Amino acid sequence: MSGGGWLARHARAIVIVAVALALAGLASSFTLPVGLFPQVSFPRVVVDLDAGDRPADQTALLLTRPVEEAIRTVPGVASVRSETTRGSSQISVDFGWGRDMIASTLQVDSAIARVLPSLPPGATYNVRRMDPTVFPIISYALQSDTLSPVALRDLAQYQLVPLLASVPGLSHVDVQGGETAELQVEADPRKLAQYGLSIDDLSAALSGANQLQAVGRLQDRNKLYLVVADHSLKEVEAIRQIVVKSDPHGWVRLGNVATVHEGYVPQWIKVSEDGRPAVLFNVYEQPDGNAVQIAEQVRAKLDGFRLPKGVKLTSWYDQSQLVVESARSVRDAVLIGLLLAAAVLLVFLRNLRVTLIAMLVVPITLAVTVLLLQVLGLSFNIMTLGGIAAAVGLVIDDVIVMVEHVARRAGATGSGGRDAVLPAAREFLPPLTGSSLATLIVFIPLGLLSGVTGAFSKALSVTMASALTVSWLVTAWVVPPLLRKFVDFQRWHDPGQDHESWLGKGHSRLLDGLSRRPALLLAVVLPLLLVGGLAYTRVSTGFMPAVDESGFVMDYYTTPGTSLPETARQIGQVEAILREMPEVDTFSRRLGTGLGGDLGQSYHGDFFVRLKPGHERGTEEVMSDVRERVEHEVPGVQVELAQLMEDLIGDLTAVPQPIEIKLYAADPRQLVPQAQKIAKALADVPGVVEIKDGVQLAGDALNVQVDADKAMFEGMTVGAVTQAVNNALNGVVATELPQATKSVGVRVRMPDAMQWRQPQLLALPIRAPDGHVFPLNRVANIATETGQPQISRENLQQMVAVTARIEGRGMGAAVADVKKLLARPGMLDADMRYELGGLYQQQQIAFLGLSKVFLMALVAEFVLLLFLYGRPGLALIMMGCSLFSATAVFIALWLTGVDLNITAMMGMTMIIGMGTEMAIFYVSEYVTMAGTMPARQALREASRNRLRPITMTTLAAILTLLPLALALGQGAGIQQPLAIAIIAGLMLQYPLVLVVMPTLIGLGLPRGEKGA
Repeated sequence: MSGGGWLARHARAIVIVAVALALAGLASSFTLPVGLFPQVSFPRVVVDLDAGDRPADQTALLLTRPVEEAIRTVPGVASVRSETTRGSSQISVDFGWGRDMIASTLQVDSAIARVLPSLPPGATYNVRRMDPTVFPIISYALQSDTLSPVALRDLAQYQLVPLLASVPGLSHVDVQGGETAELQVEADPRKLAQYGLSIDDLSAALSGANQLQAVGRLQDRNKLYLVVADHSLKEVEAIRQIVVKSDPHGWVRLGNVATVHEGYVPQWIKVSEDGRPAVLFNVYEQPDGNAVQIAEQVRAKLDGFRLPKGVKLTSWYDQSQLVVESARSVRDAVLIGLLLAAAVLLVFLRNLRVTLIAMLVVPITLAVTVLLLQVLGLSFNIMTLGGIAAAVGLVIDDVIVMVEHVARRAGATGSGGRDAVLPAAREFLPPLTGSSLATLIVFIPLGLLSGVTGAFSKALSVTMASALTVSWLVTAWVVPPLLRKFVDFQRWHDPGQDHESWLGKGHSRLLDGLSRRPALLLAVVLPLLLVGGLAYTRVSTGFMPAVDESGFVMDYYTTPGTSLPETARQIGQVEAILREMPEVDTFSRRLGTGLGGDLGQSYHGDFFVRLKPGHERGTEEVMSDVRERVEHEVPGVQVELAQLMEDLIGDLTAVPQPIEIKLYAADPRQLVPQAQKIAKALADVPGVVEIKDGVQLAGDALNVQVDADKAMFEGMTVGAVTQAVNNALNGVVATELPQATKSVGVRVRMPDAMQWRQPQLLALPIRAPDGHVFPLNRVANIATETGQPQISRENLQQMVAVTARIEGRGMGAAVADVKKLLARPGMLDADMRYELGGLYQQQQIAFLGLSKVFLMALVAEFVLLLFLYGRPGLALIMMGCSLFSATAVFIALWLTGVDLNITAMMGMTMIIGMGTEMAIFYVSEYVTMAGTMPARQALREASRNRLRPITMTTLAAILTLLPLALALGQGAGIQQPLAIAIIAGLMLQYPLVLVVMPTLIGLGLPRGEKGA
């Protein structure tokens, strides 16, 4: 049974199956997870360690180093990097790509648990696996002029968090800001001395008086009772009446020696919205969550919640908006592409039914592709959505060449009309299959990439490969029956058979002229090679494409050691600059922490700035303006700015800055002056901004130096004196008072301890075990230590990293200048070495991987051509033309000012496949015709026959990619370099296939040859 007969018999069933699959794909589009990035498990684990307040060097020695050594024993650990400050540290653990990160995270947790007993007392840790879901998808701010900071936080913590907990796909809600209530017992030092009491005595009395404990069970009269000893303190007055001392002279109650009042838990984090104190709550999604649906349901629940009078709720970040805008951009690109492709078909074939059938195939193909994405466990994100938009051009290519071939065969006069459709389709199946394979082969090595590039390119390549596979199936098995059913080829004839168009005449003259004088090719090829080589040296390089997200993150630093109030005062000037920006809609600010969970410091924090919809200036331009104004108007503040996706990817890969110079030395004391020297020299490199010398200072310290002999004379130990100072400054949470929805701590402390100065600390009264009281200065001295540094380590070596960002030029050129700077004599000391890290390192890894993919694609295409035609010379000519078309990519990127980044390189790799596809259409026709006519005549006739379909497909592909190339719509910029690369390659490959390739093949034919 012939393929055509089988297809004719089962045409209706095939079409019904295709429609059913398309409907299933349409249904899948409503259930597919939606997020900003692909569901990728980054091979990085972050460990947060805390051991109270202690010097950074002691923290590194007693806390960080043992944990690092334990983590190094975990299988698969590639690199360990740490940052240590006073009492806390953050360790970044990198694994190789492709590992089971859930298991690796548990192994890291287990390794730390094993060494926990040997760490300083009270040490705590938290292990978190890094992936895009560690950042919020939607964030809100609560503000009020009527509610207290405690009530505002309680509103978020105990009402809004439970309200949102039932949203499907929501992971958790994190609350920041406001105040946490506690009762504070402020002891009077003089009265404590008068009665011979200490803070420990007050704490013990409080703890003993507030008791609620089950003491047993009792059976009585056939019932079983739980016996509870309940002496719970419920009111402030009850606390005041606690007896703290009794002797023959009477009772001393807590109220006699201390003041009890409501207060706040001490915290070193402050947050605000638009410059006013606020409570922020951030919503996080689960790894398989749907960001758009979660955001919609969160908004719906909050809209239905009645806020207390005077409370304002503001959304300051919504990731789903970028995803939705990206989806709209894809929708618009698909619709525009369909309309333009339809116009191409109408102009060349002049038949509405043929055009409608061709256009119907595209949504069917895309719908079935979505079904495949769900089967493969992928999601809607910026990469898969971009892949769908970019795939439209490939899908239309397949449909157009099939429709054109069938129209040329069945629409010819006397061809048999309807009965000629299926034989024509069967005749075209081999070149269609070969051309589809030529493009599909390229996506196989793209899908094998690792690293950040592989994480993103895999989603793109799988999407486009799925679309191309479905396109081949639909084009081969669905389009012919539809044409046979709905197009009357007895009445409609191919408009191209009656006369030669102006395009055909011009093509014939050009082809004949080059056949007679092939040396003229050099006049075209050599200038293109020269311009392409110049463009290659001039085009700037980057990592990820720039996307205008209408918002950005701004990290800020004041002088190390600056207090929270002073930092807030200085940052108030930055807030004033933001308010003056006409493009700024709202901004939130964190002080003492950051969006990415940075090490807390009183002089460091970040802003998230959201711009107004339809802002006139681009986000990058606004960022540059903010940076310049802060540098000139607020000299004591340093800032780093990045759009959120760049900042997020940077945090996921450990270092968000493009330039990072990691310095190592045998003597760690050389690192700081060397880093400062290099940072100063970097200021002369064009385009390098936001230079940080990497010398992070934890601030100043007061070292309480206890004299052990003097302490012993007072009947105390060094540890007891130290504990007394700690209790006085931080207080002791002696007990908890239960309330309706929460428990409130009771903290015993010295009055106004947070505002003490050195003389007050030296005069701190300490009670000895025998009851006598003495001041701290009797047993200890206080020495001021300025500029305690934070300690950075990588793979157990101390390191300082000089970082910088790039503005106004490509990453490759800027880093090349940095390398030249570092190579200058005397720039680095003799025993000093450096390594380049940051996003530049990620770029180099990505470019190396993509270069391998490019070579693999070339080899795969060459092998495919050998299998199709069995002629190495012919395959080399075809591959040479496809490779030469890549020069147009560099020219186009140079002219448009777009960086050569990972998506541009993916586009350049894809153009090899698409160019080979175009060449297969021509060569297959030539090989077929060479069996019935002289080879030179077959070259000419095949070129003329393929002129129209190749023109149509090239035009359609370029027009469908044009919206992406113009970056129309928010989020479209991520695919702009890919679209520009493909369009440029197709524009050059078009004349190469139709004019240059026939000429080159003809040069290889012997004179007077009659056959192929």
